[in-house]
Amino acid sequence: MQRVLFMAFRDLLAGIDPIDSPISVNHDMLDHSQSTSHEPVLFTSLTEAPGHSAALNVLARDRLCDIFHLSPGELIDVLADAMARPGEPVLIETAEAEVLQNTQSEVDLHALPIPWHYREDRGRYQSASVIIAEYDGIYNMSYHRQFLRDANHCVSRFVPRHLRTMTDKARANGDEIDIAVVNGADASVLLAAAMSFTHDLDELTVAAALHQRFHGTPLRLVELANGIQVPADAEYAMEARITLADDDEGPYVDITGTVDGIRQEPVIEYDAVHHRNNPIFHALIPAETEHRTLMGLPRAPTIKAAVNAVVKCTDVYLTDGGSGWLAAVVAIEPVDEDDGVKAIHAALDGHRSMKSVTIVDNDIDVSDPVRVEWALMTRWQPDKDTVILSGQKGSSLDPSRSEEGLTSKIGIDATLPPGIDRSPYESVL
Repeated sequence: MQRVLFMAFRDLLAGIDPIDSPISVNHDMLDHSQSTSHEPVLFTSLTEAPGHSAALNVLARDRLCDIFHLSPGELIDVLADAMARPGEPVLIETAEAEVLQNTQSEVDLHALPIPWHYREDRGRYQSASVIIAEYDGIYNMSYHRQFLRDANHCVSRFVPRHLRTMTDKARANGDEIDIAVVNGADASVLLAAAMSFTHDLDELTVAAALHQRFHGTPLRLVELANGIQVPADAEYAMEARITLADDDEGPYVDITGTVDGIRQEPVIEYDAVHHRNNPIFHALIPAETEHRTLMGLPRAPTIKAAVNAVVKCTDVYLTDGGSGWLAAVVAIEPVDEDDGVKAIHAALDGHRSMKSVTIVDNDIDVSDPVRVEWALMTRWQPDKDTVILSGQKGSSLDPSRSEEGLTSKIGIDATLPPGIDRSPYESVL
């Protein structure tokens, strides 16, 4: 693979023309994005946050493939390899860290370009900031939305995964958890933070493997005063604590484009805010392409691995209509008559939150909904090529699931039987 010199979040913005006209963090970013079909954008004149810029719509599957000179299938394989073979970050001295060049004299989160995107939201939210936590020898890096409550507190939604487990354990012991909140890290960190594992694994080691593969250099970390290590080239690194207090969080427009309700969630207290010179805040828009990419792309390797266990899988795409989470299209190379059905069950096992999967031959571009529908209409018979499963555990992001959290799932086999004369089924368009 050709070496790529994209070393930090701001390097992902190469070629994006900045917007220099005044923009408010309250709704203006979303309004501008919607008016330009959600193209990548960099805002350099933010009314509420002078000296800071904000970027959005930066990460998409096609854009990442172009930057790193990879096909979509190769990108999935690179992510899978990093999961299987984590790397080792290197710790550097504080004076060398870009992210520690500036520190607020007094913590004031209102001075950062934390956006209020949707008018339905409770207020200003960090949606692309990553929490790095350590408790009782266990490390975790993951995304959690944070409502900006006041100058030095946010309220964060913790779904029942690793950080929630750590928080519950700490609270049972009467402990707060020291954390770092990182915004504007490079692509290797952003992708690794979106991964989830059934075992305890420090996602920064996965980021290190990705960084070595993408850039040919180790991932550099620096240790903050509270003992948490963060990417040295990030735009922002904030020292904070998950406190013992809860407060109202939500409503919030989530990945499905539906409004998530109000809950009591943990309060995070901020102790220090560090950032680079002329920092660029990553202002992800929930339910749009960038959100779907960060949610869905890291799930593709687990789906591909599960399907590869039963039949060769060449590509996986978490669909836009499925919010990058609830539906996928999977390309395979079938050998036996029942390989399509085997692939359905394997894919659903590979991503338990998925509600629908369509299996196609590898001549179909899984990211092209027109080609996928064409495969359905020319290669699929609903009465014999469809699997429906009832009483399945559903995703908490699916508002249609039952009160017990159950859903039904569907799998569609739109592959041709192996060995068949393909000519009547081939498109000339």
